[in-house]
Amino acid sequence: MSNFIFAEQNGRAIPFEDKIFGINRKAKELEAKIGKDAVVNATIGSLLDDGGKLIVLSSVVEVLKSLDPVDYADYAPIGGTAEFKNAVKKAAFGNFEPDCFTGVVATPGGTGAIRNTISNFSKYGDEILTSDWFWAPYSTIAQEIGRKIATYELFDGNRQFNISSFSEKARELMDRQGRLVVIINTPAHNPTGYSLTVGDWDKVIESLKSVCTGERKATILIDAAYIDFAGDAEECRSFLPKLEKLPENILPVIAYSLSKTFTLYGMRSGAMMCLTQNKGIADEFVRVCEFSARGTWSNCPRSAMTVLSRIYADEALLKKVDDERKGYRDMLLRRGKSFESAAKGAGLAIVPFDAGFFASIPCNNPDEIGEKLQKDGIFLVPLAKGLRVSVASISEERCRAIPGKVRDA
Repeated sequence: MSNFIFAEQNGRAIPFEDKIFGINRKAKELEAKIGKDAVVNATIGSLLDDGGKLIVLSSVVEVLKSLDPVDYADYAPIGGTAEFKNAVKKAAFGNFEPDCFTGVVATPGGTGAIRNTISNFSKYGDEILTSDWFWAPYSTIAQEIGRKIATYELFDGNRQFNISSFSEKARELMDRQGRLVVIINTPAHNPTGYSLTVGDWDKVIESLKSVCTGERKATILIDAAYIDFAGDAEECRSFLPKLEKLPENILPVIAYSLSKTFTLYGMRSGAMMCLTQNKGIADEFVRVCEFSARGTWSNCPRSAMTVLSRIYADEALLKKVDDERKGYRDMLLRRGKSFESAAKGAGLAIVPFDAGFFASIPCNNPDEIGEKLQKDGIFLVPLAKGLRVSVASISEERCRAIPGKVRDA
């Protein structure tokens, strides 16, 4: 029996408060009580400076300040402006130019791309496959539209990508459903900071080819929100050519967000892009995803689209943005590697980390350990399999200090 007063639960597990935002709220309350310097708030999924202030690219702010009223007050087309579509492909693909058809639809951040992919390429009741370390809102999004999340083990006993677990779960779901949506968060996976290698991608693709026989089909959603904070810009995109000539019954979809790359978190802008050798599939992709957009958020903010379009129309401006971002990316990598090194020195096991906003610590009782750490003024995010640390939101010094505290707890 539902314990709701008026709303219908509809099979969803609805908490009283979002877990991450709830812990962040507690951290801010303690900061107000005992002072910011006495609290380590490693919950935030935004890039902050060493003083805890949000980093916003000054080069992007300059473009924002140059906008005319029509650039932010007028409606944008449901699928995005033509200039934005061209610019966002360049932003997502870098120097890679796909030798195939690409469908592009604007979304409110990467979240909109995830929502639309699940909605359009699975059926009610389907299970969506992702790794056992995953961003919790995947489950929220799936529940909202009548789906569920199923997981495979991300790492094997050698701390490598667990292709055996992936293949086994993919086949199980395909046998049951006849179709499959897979979410792969890479590079700089949230919440672990792990990135699939090109070799890992070869194995994933071969695994999906083996289960996509006859009328069976699979959609691979690559959640690439952190791609521009994962190391060298082109090296991080070295897997993309693997996606351009897949069989017609395997559809890759890129979820790209302007939140991290251009520090436009609150402007809710991003895009979903498919790659296919079949023009009919690309056209269908745009049509169905624009239909879903119209039925949910309608259209996305024109202002962010204009900002991106202007940046990619001006080589000097693009270089300025890239150079500024690189400085912060290097800072983030130093933080992450400092955390990794300190964990090793403290004898604290962490999951494999390459780059990105987050690192994770496996443990059997994350909620209990998380609450214990909060008493010492350290706020981390408990997950199903451990604790997530946002190296993006704390200084290098604090990144080095946390592992010993967690070990003791």
